[in-house]
Amino acid sequence: MTEEKHVLTMLVDNKPGVLSRVVGLFSGRGFNIESLCVAETIDPLISRITVVTRATESGIEQIEKQLNKLINVIKLRKVSGPKSVQREMALIYVMAKNGQRAEILRIVDIFRGKIIDVGTDHFVIEVTGDEEKMSAIINLLKPMGIKKISRTGTIALFR
Repeated sequence: MTEEKHVLTMLVDNKPGVLSRVVGLFSGRGFNIESLCVAETIDPLISRITVVTRATESGIEQIEKQLNKLINVIKLRKVSGPKSVQREMALIYVMAKNGQRAEILRIVDIFRGKIIDVGTDHFVIEVTGDEEKMSAIINLLKPMGIKKISRTGTIALFR
């Protein structure tokens, strides 16, 4: 059985310790979390947790069953397919020497990114998209001299 990437989204009670119990469930069973995003929903009593992990089909079923047993988990769904929307955001600090500035601006424009900070020798770029788009822009900007990257990880919703 091969491991595949799985995106799980859950609505949970917005209370102290809930995130710790969810994360503990993964680590206690030997599953790595590739990305984790947590935020309050429109209802301040409820948070949405989005987790990306790699597991076999039987492994993800085990995780889902255990998550559904947690008292603070209100709703759990595996997000995939054409009825879902998945995005990631990245902030990329890239060196911008005089001869490269125009090329960096063209790359940012092609990827529909934004320059959110400009210095004499750098740009900070904001870009959103799927994982493949993030990898593509990072690979194009690497030769320019990426100094720092901060990524949100995947967030997802059903349409």
